[in-house]
Amino acid sequence: MKLLAIEASQNATYYISRYQQIQDRGAQVYVLNGVGTEDFWDAERYRIAGSKHIEDIVTAAKVWHAEEEFEGVLTFSESGVVTVAVVADALGLPTIGFEAARTSRNKLLMRQAHERGGAAHPGFRYAPDAEAAVAAGAELGYPLILKPTLGAASNFVFKVDDAEEMRARFEDATRGIETMSWALMEADGLDLGPNGIIIEGYLDGHEHLIEALAWDDEVYLGSIVDRITVESGTFDDDVHHAPSSLTPEQVAAVHEVVRDAAHAQGLRRSVLHAEVRFHQGKPFILEIAIRPGGGGLDHMARISAGHDPIQCVVDVARGTRPDVSHYAPTSVHTAAMCLISGAGTVDSIEVPADVAEDPAVFFLKITAGPGTVVKRPPAGNAILGFLGATGTSLTEALTTAHVLATRIRTEMRPEHG
Repeated sequence: MKLLAIEASQNATYYISRYQQIQDRGAQVYVLNGVGTEDFWDAERYRIAGSKHIEDIVTAAKVWHAEEEFEGVLTFSESGVVTVAVVADALGLPTIGFEAARTSRNKLLMRQAHERGGAAHPGFRYAPDAEAAVAAGAELGYPLILKPTLGAASNFVFKVDDAEEMRARFEDATRGIETMSWALMEADGLDLGPNGIIIEGYLDGHEHLIEALAWDDEVYLGSIVDRITVESGTFDDDVHHAPSSLTPEQVAAVHEVVRDAAHAQGLRRSVLHAEVRFHQGKPFILEIAIRPGGGGLDHMARISAGHDPIQCVVDVARGTRPDVSHYAPTSVHTAAMCLISGAGTVDSIEVPADVAEDPAVFFLKITAGPGTVVKRPPAGNAILGFLGATGTSLTEALTTAHVLATRIRTEMRPEHG
């Protein structure tokens, strides 16, 4: 089984571990980066197109496909989902299609689809300038959420409480999206829709991250993870717990809104990462991405719910129905967190051996290294990595993760020092 993984612009080495997971499941992974480093992957199964323009990537993929006869095309990158849809279509392989991919990438197009499809969603307005953002605030009522249409990983997402803050955060976000890596890593030559700012109503309840699958008329919720962060004016995906504390009735309501939103986005055979938030006791869709969630969410899904998002990626890429069922939590508790520092440049990160080897640790990934510039809100939302631990209860898992995280030593210097 030969699968082609694509990044228009290589995101450092972030996805190597997931490519390795696919190989552990019996597939051969071939990697095509539009632009990237020479030593990223095994030389016999790695090529660089030399350009991140979509036509050049498609041409390189066609040449390689003629030689290897790939069974499917995939990506784990939010910045690669539209590229993969286009390439798969060009190769005659399973694809959700350009329009569904674009709708699932651009937050404005996604919200418009939810509105047309009747999926429960917060009120929203597109804001081409600061005055439009302030007008949206007056219309929708504060507090509100401001975020980029082509963002990811909570970069330049702000909770806004009044018109003065709206103007300030609009300027922060507008300036930030000009250099935001998630937008810059997209393939050139694609119409991704408006690259700007969307204003949304604030949902005041608890939030949940879901690994799911759309297959024909059904949507399966494979895993549900509770976000247990204490929020401020910015949004770090920093602390999560599974299995979920939702009641069976709440799970059924979440299933309905995720199904409605997925179908509204045109998703009939796709891996899904859905984010849902409750408001006044009812679930509303925040977004649905067409790739597995990042960090350790795939590990949490396997441990806490017996659901394997990575295997789903393999199967969907080939056009094969994954072996999935509806949400059925296990008795193993997991807690995972982002490793967050202040802003600055990393001098060193030291992970003690007994932390990395602790039997409770199910996921430890350091994504920063010496020389990494860490930007924190409002300038950005970079982190150092991820850590997750298991336990017999939420308290035990969370305490273990916190204690181990405090033993990871990071030396920083001022960003512009």
